[in-house]
Amino acid sequence: MKLKIKSSSFIDEKNRSVLLRGVNLGGSTKVPVNPNGATHLKTDFSDHRDVSFIGHPFPLDEADEHYSRLKNWGYNCLRFLTTWEAIEHKGPGNYDMEYLKYLRKLLEKANDYEFYCFIDPHQDVWSRMTGGDGAPGWTFEKVGLDFTKFNETEAALLMQEKYPDEYPLMIWSSNYYLFATSTMFTLFFGGNEFAPGFTIEKKTIQDYLQEHFINSMKEVTKICKDLPYIIGYDIWNEPNKGFIGNEDLSKAYELTWGLRFSGFEAMATASGYSMNIPYYEIKGISMKHTKTKLVNPRNISCWLPDAKDIWKELGIYEDDTNGNPVLRKPHYFSKGEKTNFFWNHLKTFINRYAKAMQTIDEDAMIFIESDPFEILSSTSTSIQKSDCVWRVSDAKNIVNGSHWYDGITLYMRKFIKHFNVDTQTRKPAFLYRNVKKLFIRQLNNIKEFSKKLNNCPTLIGEFGIPFNMYNKKAYKDGNWKKHIDALTLHLECMDANLLHYTIWNYTADNCNEWGDLWNLEDLSIFSRDQQSSPEDLNSGGRAIEGFCRPFAVHTAGKIISMSFNRKRGIFVLEYENNSKIKEPTIIYLPDIQYPNNIEVKGTIENYEWKREKQILNIYNENDGYQKIEIWRSNR
Repeated sequence: MKLKIKSSSFIDEKNRSVLLRGVNLGGSTKVPVNPNGATHLKTDFSDHRDVSFIGHPFPLDEADEHYSRLKNWGYNCLRFLTTWEAIEHKGPGNYDMEYLKYLRKLLEKANDYEFYCFIDPHQDVWSRMTGGDGAPGWTFEKVGLDFTKFNETEAALLMQEKYPDEYPLMIWSSNYYLFATSTMFTLFFGGNEFAPGFTIEKKTIQDYLQEHFINSMKEVTKICKDLPYIIGYDIWNEPNKGFIGNEDLSKAYELTWGLRFSGFEAMATASGYSMNIPYYEIKGISMKHTKTKLVNPRNISCWLPDAKDIWKELGIYEDDTNGNPVLRKPHYFSKGEKTNFFWNHLKTFINRYAKAMQTIDEDAMIFIESDPFEILSSTSTSIQKSDCVWRVSDAKNIVNGSHWYDGITLYMRKFIKHFNVDTQTRKPAFLYRNVKKLFIRQLNNIKEFSKKLNNCPTLIGEFGIPFNMYNKKAYKDGNWKKHIDALTLHLECMDANLLHYTIWNYTADNCNEWGDLWNLEDLSIFSRDQQSSPEDLNSGGRAIEGFCRPFAVHTAGKIISMSFNRKRGIFVLEYENNSKIKEPTIIYLPDIQYPNNIEVKGTIENYEWKREKQILNIYNENDGYQKIEIWRSNR
């Protein structure tokens, strides 16, 4: 393996510290290629066992083009997406070997380009059948659910069914609070505790589902373990708690929009009862109750005819004498106490997953994460509470791969540089400098969480901006200034915390009309629709000046600080040099930021600018503090 962990840093074979800067590859990997699974196309998912993901993130014959472009933009790391469905869609234990062969060839090619890769088994809101991606369709059948009834019972919200009239941008995430997604995640992470006595093939539901997910990823590990630039595996994208920790099933989560169910209402309507449910819409920067909808007027149940309603069987609710559902155990999933999902449930899965992966690849890093909002809104009683620690017996060789997004930019599709809201205190932040301080503090909170995880490295696994801001104005006039400014702010905050990251995302088949081909998201830094010259690697890039920036790729010592002033073209690196390391410190200097010449200042003995490779090699035999400044020159 070309990279190892040393305390909170990544170290290369020459003992230099490495800064990982990369992309998620790619957004459309969430959906099948054949038949076309783009979410604007209607489907009943009847073919869910006969799909193929071969061709995503791109066909093999396009690999050199896309890898060359990403390399040209300075990226050295890929969060390489796959899905459980892509591997095991045919049925339990029946793996798509042709897809795995295709995946191997793509990773071999990435290895040739020296991309440090970690594999992300991606999911959003559990599966395509619940409005997202990830798990195979047969997982519902095994639990006893009929996904063909999810739309009619409002157990899930799907673009394929609701677009365009009832499908505003970014509403897909509300599925986390609807019945189907909440139920599946509860059973996956907490079935042993919260659904005792319910089994699949003589195994508990939790053990059955986790075993199949882990075994599918073991198949990926087997094909990757000999590739030196494959550094590890993500546990599962943004794992969700479902109902776990819900303190009162009679109350709805206040930050959802669309139909706002309480946990009890979600269970009852999915099981065949009609109820009036409030509907919320985003108005400005707040939610407004705009109407009420009668849900499931035909009294359809999404439980299969021969299946038991698990939550009703457990006595969470029952029928009264008039046949109406009544909540009996409102605190069932919390037992009246604060229940911490990460420490009490997710950590157990992480340990099980890590052991399985590292049995095959003992040096593999395990990239762990949780619900992104759980960290950003964390308090003394949540994920970072002081009495929870990562113990010696827990998973080894871990990386904090948490995610971070600016919610206002993401959901409103506007970059408001002088205003934001603190997700912890809910207090507003005014003026650009205060917004920047807020972002730096939020990212530092994530980095601080790594200290509770044995001081492991921190890599922001996802962040990014929507490129369809302002009603896709930039697609018409080619003006990317707002996007460049937003990316600049984001990346200055990353630099301030010396964070590793993989931006969301690079979608090779992105288009202006349908974005990343999934739920109207459009966060790809590349699009064919912006490409005018196939011979120019920059052509097709969106707001390149915002994300393509200089950084210290390899440092012969320990980085102290790093910054880049984009407007003035000044890059500053401070580090502690280790003279025992004879290989140079390498700085990536993109042509797009330094189109003419450079001036190099500071405590350096010798340097070599390799313009054609966009790198500056620095040689220094002096130990201790060093400062390097690189200035843009017009000469």
